[in-house]
Amino acid sequence: MKKNLHWKVVLIISTLLVFVWGIFLGTTPDKSLAAMKQGGWLAAIQQNIHLGLDLKGGTHLILQVNVNDAVNAETDQVVQRLKEDLHSKNIAYGDVSKPDPKNNPQQVVLSGIPPEVSGDLRSLVQDRYPEYDLTSGPNNTWMLSMKAQTLTQLKNRAVQQAIETIRNRIDQLGVTEPTIQENGLGDYQILVQLPGVDDPARVKEVMQSTAMLEIRQSLDGGKSYPSEDAALAAHGGVLPSDAVIMKGKSSGIGANDESTGDTYYVISRASAVSGRDLRDAEPGRDENGRPDVTFILTRNGGQRFYQFTSQHVGDYLAVVLDGKVQEVATIQEAIRDQGRISGSFTEQQAKDLSMILRSGALPASITYLNEQTVGPSLGADSIREGVRAAIVGLIAVLVFMLVYYKGAGINADLALILNLVILLGFLGFSGATLTLPGIAGLILTVGMGVDSNVLIFERIREELRNGKTPPSAVEQGFGHAWLTIVDTHVTTIVSAAILFLFGTGPVKGFAVTLTFGLLANLFTAVYVSRVIFDWHLNNHQRGEALSI
Repeated sequence: MKKNLHWKVVLIISTLLVFVWGIFLGTTPDKSLAAMKQGGWLAAIQQNIHLGLDLKGGTHLILQVNVNDAVNAETDQVVQRLKEDLHSKNIAYGDVSKPDPKNNPQQVVLSGIPPEVSGDLRSLVQDRYPEYDLTSGPNNTWMLSMKAQTLTQLKNRAVQQAIETIRNRIDQLGVTEPTIQENGLGDYQILVQLPGVDDPARVKEVMQSTAMLEIRQSLDGGKSYPSEDAALAAHGGVLPSDAVIMKGKSSGIGANDESTGDTYYVISRASAVSGRDLRDAEPGRDENGRPDVTFILTRNGGQRFYQFTSQHVGDYLAVVLDGKVQEVATIQEAIRDQGRISGSFTEQQAKDLSMILRSGALPASITYLNEQTVGPSLGADSIREGVRAAIVGLIAVLVFMLVYYKGAGINADLALILNLVILLGFLGFSGATLTLPGIAGLILTVGMGVDSNVLIFERIREELRNGKTPPSAVEQGFGHAWLTIVDTHVTTIVSAAILFLFGTGPVKGFAVTLTFGLLANLFTAVYVSRVIFDWHLNNHQRGEALSI
């Protein structure tokens, strides 16, 4: 009895065409066609199947997020809010400060609190600062300590925000297929892999710059001092608790500070608005035609800025970027939501600064723990050797199947080639990055595909030896081998899933290619191979032996 295979053949051919499209045209056919015109078929494939750091070359970085910076930024705001809340509640106090911002930034100390208002203080902290614990100390002092759970969440959030901010900056720089994720080998570390980077110095500078924009009040009438000691001496050697001395900076982003001409300012510790309040930033030019950066605040930020400038008309404000005063200006009238940063910028520096501000400020500074550079020649050697191994292995398998299984070997070879086409097409459609371990996963898929065919063919041989007719032997062979094939594939896929969940970088690439290769193999080794057998049996003469 002949089977109608038309729809099955159409499905197989359609699947083949779809994944061939994925290999050569991918999800951006216009770019693939342009690459094909310039560099041929290989360039089109490389346009869709992205190569990892170990194949393309590039930069490998491990960054340490200094999470205490994020904690300090949070508690600095708490200090300012506490002063306002204590004043509004008519609770007398001597000072609100952080005793050890370097080692214990999560602690805030209140001094000079009269014993009779301790109940009001407890009520205030419970209502307004539930994430802090309040404990009493000697000499009418109280300590606010950030709760352990809140502290851990803040540090972890700082790492995640740093990852997202770095990813935004790298994407805007045009780096293709970067890897930016937590590094599992250390606390609060980030792994960054940048394939094909041609200017790693600029990328590092843009990544590391915190670009933390703050607008603070400049004290002492906006006066600058030639040294930090001179600024301190102007206040009798003791600064007010709500003031800090900060170095001035007249150069643009990325420029080196000069040893001559340094200026120092006394400015408020708390900021009126910060980079978190930014809605947009764009490069532009000032009235003298020099590059500058204009910024626009969010609605809430604009309201706070308007309130601040309304109360300080005639005073001075300081624009602070990355802990250095960029400029000091007089507040001539209330300003609502727009400002400008000027300085000795080049056009590229102004573009970089605006891009960094748009992508968001890093919640904490970062330091480089490790840097490695992989040359493109080493990646080319890896590609050449990996492709050679794949081709040699594939040819050896194809020849073995033809010699050992005769006519049925052609069936297995066609299914195996289709399996590779589907896997490469998946890489083209998904945008997954192919790494050297990914090539290993691809080669392993070939072995798993052969294993499935061997299971089926040996079962068919066994049925033929038991006297079954070729159609019955094929039916029984696929039916009995199916459960074994599914079992082996599912266990391997589960192992690959574990590698993907807990692995990093290239290990995930291996898991992805292996998993989809196994899924493709279930389709080709069982469905496609069965259709080829059925087509052969439709044209098989009664009594003719099956070539297997």
